[in-house]
Amino acid sequence: MVRVLVYLAVFAALAVGAVWLADRPGEVSLVWQGWRVDTSVALAAIAVVVLSLLTMLAFGLLRFVFGLPGAFSFASRARRRARGFEAVSRGMVAIGAGDPVAAGRHAVDARRYAGNEPLTLLLEAQAAQLSGDRGRAEAAFKAMLDKPETRVLGLRGLFVEAKRRGDMAAARAFADDAVRRSPSLAWANDALLDFHTQAGDWQAARTAVERRAALRLADKADAKRQRAVLLAAEALEARGSAPEKALAAALEAVKLAPGLTPAAALAGRMLGERGDVRKAVKLLEAAWKEVSHPDIAAAYLDVRPGDSAQDRLARATTLAKLRPADPEGVLALAGAAIHARDFAKARSTLKPLLAGGASVRACLLMAELEEAEHGAAGRVREWLARATRAPRDAAWVADGLVSDQWMPVSPISGRLDAFVWTVPPATLSSQGTDLDDVLADLDDDSRPLIEARAETVEPAPAAVAPPAAPAPAPAPAKADSPSEPAPKPESVPAMAPASEAKPAIVGEPKTEAKADPTTETKQETKPEPALVAEPVMGVGEGRPKPVIFPVAHAPDDPGPEEVQPVEDKKGKFRLFG
Repeated sequence: MVRVLVYLAVFAALAVGAVWLADRPGEVSLVWQGWRVDTSVALAAIAVVVLSLLTMLAFGLLRFVFGLPGAFSFASRARRRARGFEAVSRGMVAIGAGDPVAAGRHAVDARRYAGNEPLTLLLEAQAAQLSGDRGRAEAAFKAMLDKPETRVLGLRGLFVEAKRRGDMAAARAFADDAVRRSPSLAWANDALLDFHTQAGDWQAARTAVERRAALRLADKADAKRQRAVLLAAEALEARGSAPEKALAAALEAVKLAPGLTPAAALAGRMLGERGDVRKAVKLLEAAWKEVSHPDIAAAYLDVRPGDSAQDRLARATTLAKLRPADPEGVLALAGAAIHARDFAKARSTLKPLLAGGASVRACLLMAELEEAEHGAAGRVREWLARATRAPRDAAWVADGLVSDQWMPVSPISGRLDAFVWTVPPATLSSQGTDLDDVLADLDDDSRPLIEARAETVEPAPAAVAPPAAPAPAPAPAKADSPSEPAPKPESVPAMAPASEAKPAIVGEPKTEAKADPTTETKQETKPEPALVAEPVMGVGEGRPKPVIFPVAHAPDDPGPEEVQPVEDKKGKFRLFG
């Protein structure tokens, strides 16, 4: 629409000019080289316009003729450039498809047709990386440093190659250079943060975190948490050398992240050591409300040095009320009750945990309780054995590593704030642990109890008596008598084979003992779980006789009622108390 209006305006102006010239007639005379030309003004104006058009046409024709070589050269360059970019496109597709041969061929074509273009250098570098030629890849990245538009890309490639060959000093130098040239590079800032944390330079790491937050390269909440972790690491490192600096860093870390357990526990302990008990108690209670952790509970119980066991028990009761039914609070209260020798309270406190499946720490506390209250070594061993098969307690876990101590950086991946307080996966199962291995460090008094729970008893080799004259068979006795030998037929020779001296198996039915064919006596088939067979020298016929007799219980054995289920022993331990 605008163009139509412009055209109409131009035509209107020409019409107005023609009318204006027609209304004002005149003559124009031109005398040149003896020639005289007389014409009107209108024809003179038309002649000027035509002459101008002819001049412009002639100038354009001459320019075209003289510009033909350059036009041919430009067209050739354009065709080569188009072929070069086509080779770059096909090379990128080959790299995406994982074809190093095709990628290298297209990189050569791109270099031939497109020259030293940025995309050509990138294709060469990636083709070299795909084929494993690190030297050619580094050469391509170094060539990128000569051009301002590809300098940062070259630094990124050299950084990656330096990390691959393990040259961390060169990688850090490339990352520093990249940050100086372009401060908003996310990869360079992340790399510098990793380098600072792995070197233990917590101050420089905090500067890197603040720069990332200012450039909006990280979320504000994440940056705040990372600052708190770095302050906690700095406090733990400076606790012995600079206590004031460590306390200030720990308090700032708790202010940034109240649920950061290491910082809260350290700040509470240091405040308690300085005598500021009220502030320490307030800080630890706030941290306990955020997350229950045994380190916070231990720091809370030890907040005032020199307190009695009853004072610690009262403090543990207060802590447990802040998070009712929390397992960590229950364990802390039970431990304090055991130390205060309030065994009834400890047992009633642990009862809910035992009903829901006791963990390792709960089993260990029960073992400590049995030892402190009754001194029952048998029950202590039972709880220790159960602890080896109990569910695991929570621990610090990061990248598949389980640690008892918190660390600011994962030793596996070097990641900051990688450790999480959680129950580790059951990769180290204790189901196959032998009972003898579990209780190997106990005294020898435990051996009778262990042996009484064995499913089978290996028979001892039968002793062979010297040949003797056969003696008349004694009167038949009852087969179930534990103190007399079984009847022996007269036809059996005095020299009995060793297989006949095999003792009975505990918990299995007895086999029938055949006597004289005329007087055959069968023994009743019934299990005897509380008896252990031991081969001893019997009486009669000059050969050993297996005698079954009950073995007395060990002094700390709970008794036959609790030892009875020996057949269901696979990976299970009976609870006592």
